[in-house]
Amino acid sequence: MGQLLTTPSKGFSIKLFIPDGDASGLRIAEKSNWTGRGVVCPRILLPENKKRPDFSKTGVYVLVGPPEDVGLPKIYVGEGDPVRPRLEQHIGKKEFWTSCILFISKDENLNKAHVQYLEARLIQLARQAKRCVLDNGNHPEPPPLSESEIAEVEGFLAEMLLCFPVLGLDVFEKPAHAPSRKNLLYLKAKGIVASGYEISTGFVVLANSQAVVSEVSSIHKHLSALRKLLVEERALRLEGNRWILTQDLAFNSPSTAAGVLLGRSANGRIEWKDEQGKTLKKIQAGGGIPRRTGT
Repeated sequence: MGQLLTTPSKGFSIKLFIPDGDASGLRIAEKSNWTGRGVVCPRILLPENKKRPDFSKTGVYVLVGPPEDVGLPKIYVGEGDPVRPRLEQHIGKKEFWTSCILFISKDENLNKAHVQYLEARLIQLARQAKRCVLDNGNHPEPPPLSESEIAEVEGFLAEMLLCFPVLGLDVFEKPAHAPSRKNLLYLKAKGIVASGYEISTGFVVLANSQAVVSEVSSIHKHLSALRKLLVEERALRLEGNRWILTQDLAFNSPSTAAGVLLGRSANGRIEWKDEQGKTLKKIQAGGGIPRRTGT
């Protein structure tokens, strides 16, 4: 498969069209200089919109449900040629999802093999990022494509990954490289040491950071469930009397990050400190350190 993709630093524009005038309803997204199109459709509106031309094309889609006990959204990645019959099946068979994000090609140059490739790559990226609960039971391998086709489809995927956060879904990309040491924050408590940095969508804890093994009895349900999920996903590895993060992980807030590491509810604005011992709360009150704009 191709390499993991990261968001470029150059600017870009995305045009959103809202056909019925309801900002929470059907939305159509088109990025400048791209042949793709994204469609966001709430589940409740699918019956009245499924006859739109975009749903009769070959495409890849993501079903999105609200956060579960672990505090992460639940998703299912699928493909269809065309997508409409597949989405109709999901109405009857999958209960969790509340909205669908669909991507098709405006010039119809995506075929069945292309969307199967995109499906496999999105599942791979979601599994590696560990920022959602993945409903897919299978983890398909991409179909064989020529070198030129892979380059084209990877390019299409890169554009999709730029659009997903704008459309409200930020689960496919792993954190970017860490900032300079002077911008790192540290958590040192209960015999563990961890480091990380704040981003616009939450907080990133760096690989090799430590977490306690034991949880307090009063730990919040979602923190305990998230810790269990990370162990199951092998993002936490037991070494001696502590857990070790096996990769950089993005959390939805500094407090969630601190709570997972400490095995208890925690105020991340106080727990995370710079090298001089100044808390994140005081740093922000004094003008703050540069915050990463995304992952």
